[in-house]
Amino acid sequence: MPNFFRFAVVPNLPPRLEPLRELAFNLWFSWEPEATALFRDLDPELWEQCHHNPVRLLQRIRQRRLLKAARDEAFLARLDEVTAQLAAYLETEETFHAKSWADKLRQPVAYFSAEFGLHESVPNYSGGLGILAGDHCKTASDLGIPFVAVGILYRHGYFRQRLTREGWQEAVEMDVIFNELPIREVRRPDGTPLTVEVRILGRRVVIKVWKVRVGRIPLLLLDTDVAENSAEDRRITAELYGGDIEMRVRQEMVLGIGGVRALDAMEISPSVFHMNEGHAAFLSLERIRLLMQKEKVDFYVALQATAASNVFTTHTPVPAGNDAFSPDLMHRYFDEYVREMQIPFSDFLIYGRPWNHQPQDPFSMTILALRTSRRCNGVSRLHGKVSRKMWTSVWPEAPVHEVPIESVTNGIHLQTWLAPEMRALYEQCFGKGWQYRINDPEMWRRVSDLSDQDLWETHLLLKRRLVEFVRQRARAMSLRLGEPLDRVRAVGSLLDPEVLTLGFARRFATYKRAALIFHDPERLKTILNHPDRPVQIVMAGKAHPRDEAGKRLIQQVLQISRQPGFEGKIVFVEDYDSNVARHMVQGVDVWLNTPMRPMEASGTSGQKAPPNGIVNLSIPDGWWAEGFNGKNGWSIGAEIEGAAPPAQDDADAASLYNILDRQVVPLYYAKPDGRLPLAWINLMRESIRSVAPVFNTWRMVQEYTERFYIPAAEHGARLRADHFKEARDLANWKEEIRKSWHAATVREVVCGHPKPYQILVGEKIPIRARVALGRIPPEHVLVEAYLGESHNGDVQNPSTVRLRLEKTEEDSTHWYVGEIEAKESGLYGYNVRLMPTHPNLVQKHELRLATWGKP
Repeated sequence: MPNFFRFAVVPNLPPRLEPLRELAFNLWFSWEPEATALFRDLDPELWEQCHHNPVRLLQRIRQRRLLKAARDEAFLARLDEVTAQLAAYLETEETFHAKSWADKLRQPVAYFSAEFGLHESVPNYSGGLGILAGDHCKTASDLGIPFVAVGILYRHGYFRQRLTREGWQEAVEMDVIFNELPIREVRRPDGTPLTVEVRILGRRVVIKVWKVRVGRIPLLLLDTDVAENSAEDRRITAELYGGDIEMRVRQEMVLGIGGVRALDAMEISPSVFHMNEGHAAFLSLERIRLLMQKEKVDFYVALQATAASNVFTTHTPVPAGNDAFSPDLMHRYFDEYVREMQIPFSDFLIYGRPWNHQPQDPFSMTILALRTSRRCNGVSRLHGKVSRKMWTSVWPEAPVHEVPIESVTNGIHLQTWLAPEMRALYEQCFGKGWQYRINDPEMWRRVSDLSDQDLWETHLLLKRRLVEFVRQRARAMSLRLGEPLDRVRAVGSLLDPEVLTLGFARRFATYKRAALIFHDPERLKTILNHPDRPVQIVMAGKAHPRDEAGKRLIQQVLQISRQPGFEGKIVFVEDYDSNVARHMVQGVDVWLNTPMRPMEASGTSGQKAPPNGIVNLSIPDGWWAEGFNGKNGWSIGAEIEGAAPPAQDDADAASLYNILDRQVVPLYYAKPDGRLPLAWINLMRESIRSVAPVFNTWRMVQEYTERFYIPAAEHGARLRADHFKEARDLANWKEEIRKSWHAATVREVVCGHPKPYQILVGEKIPIRARVALGRIPPEHVLVEAYLGESHNGDVQNPSTVRLRLEKTEEDSTHWYVGEIEAKESGLYGYNVRLMPTHPNLVQKHELRLATWGKP
């Protein structure tokens, strides 16, 4: 047969169905079940083949199906209703932001992230960081916050996972066709596509800008795969987290520098820039450079104004997980750029290094973000504590608890992850508009009004849907691998919806310990195969293509799942994505999470389960360290102080098996009336009631707005006012303080109590300190008494008391006085310290200068 020329014919959308096009190009459809159902019902089989991508569906659907839908009055009525819902959503002025913050946050927040997990139809994410970014955007839209997101459009996305017969993960490169995505080119007023440029190694790299509509907000995606670029530069945006260390530098230059230039070209003037992880930290440099160029200020003045309105969120609990580049590499890529900022290259490198650094120390993107942002946070209370300890090298004079990294615990976009059937139950229980009150604990207490029968039947329906989904995936994998026909047929009876089902799905990094449940195979086998109380496990996840240890973990799970006693009881679902995640967090009974504490910064998969009536069984790490209340699930093990990883694994595995054997399994199968597991249903209610109103992105984004965005916007505006008057004053003041600080000393500390070793609880202890300040005015120095319980030469649980200026001596020394209250018995230590202070300092240790008394 000869080869044939090819052409494509796309369907002609009937006028009556034209609203479908606008629905398809706004990802609002992805969290509104009625909108999703419209596309699915046009052609259910094609909808699955298109990976739930409505744009691709409308390009590939048969014309006759569109004509049929255009004649279907019931379908048209549904389309009109959904279209009206979207219009009302976009046009309403009664948003949470309008009611609460409109006068405080007028200009947009610019949110930068290397990945965005909005929906499986836009494969621009690898895992939790991207999913969180997507949920953040959706919630900013729901709340009506002025907001613009910036990321990269990857030609090959992350990767599709394929497993071999031996269970080895193979990464299949995706070739994303941009005109099949719900994205559109950003165009200039003259209709030409908008592009910006970044110089990389002396070359002009052209960046095209695309836009995704996420409800009310735009997400801008940057793309170097354009004809003007060389083949090498076109590959910069080819693959998420792909390539070598130089490719990482180039991607992060495109994101940080190119992203700021794209906003500038679109005449978008954000009041706040939020870096979601350190990948975007180069945006600080570009903001500084632009201010120097446009406002004719120097580097240090521009730095004050920029840092005041930057927010940085760190997600990584180990130093090795943070991007860092060698000085030589930075010199090659940034020599020309730094010359534009008119500072020595050695001074530039300081901004990416610890305070006490060595010449060959790498340039850390996280440290750059920390040093150019005045508001920084971790993503759970425990992670905030871990981060403060991890980054003490950036603030060497600060006690660990005063390192200026706060915490905002992550959450989820409830509407995205909630099963439509559970949504219907909540609407029935809470009334219409309940989704705009999801932070209200009182509303969630009414979950007790849901009947046992309704809640359990809804859960079983979702569980059966998961079982059917897993069977379909397993059958497709079995056929692809060419397995024997009897094995393909056996897939049809895989899993039992009546059996207690555990779910585990996440990135297969070694610290997440996916194999912990297999620590004692014989004991697990006994639990799974109990004749009256069996258990089954559904697992999914990807390892980074270069993570050999993670890939071996997946292989281990696959191989165990095929062994006698485990086959049919453990199922691994291939090609984990947000679609697989939704099915699992909606359909299992128990969500399992077993990271090595405290390596899980937050984790959000376990937050997605409770609103769907699922119970957590987790290591008390990340969010679960806050979420577990003793009666809404189970906490595995206890941290053993100083334990080696194998010993901790042994202890955690033993705890996991004991909890399963003695608590989880018996409770699930206890049915006093022979029909319903009443105690389990009450546990489901408690899981819903305690987790849903707290661990959601409505609470999270409101917290960011009130604690970070609004103060950052106000502070940035104040420093920029009157042609940067206060920014100039602050920069000059810092320079003068640094020059003069050597003269700031504590000459004498006096305890005014007559019996310092017989102080009674409740007494006030007078403290006096004589200090010398040299040329520094007293109003620019904070003098504090610092005290805490004495322990091995240090103090624990410290607190501070500000001392007030009492008098100035003729020798220009100053006496400061105050009182310490003895609140509890014990041995205490105290000292007096001096630190610079200024009305425009955000961080207590911003100058990294402190002088202590010498006992």
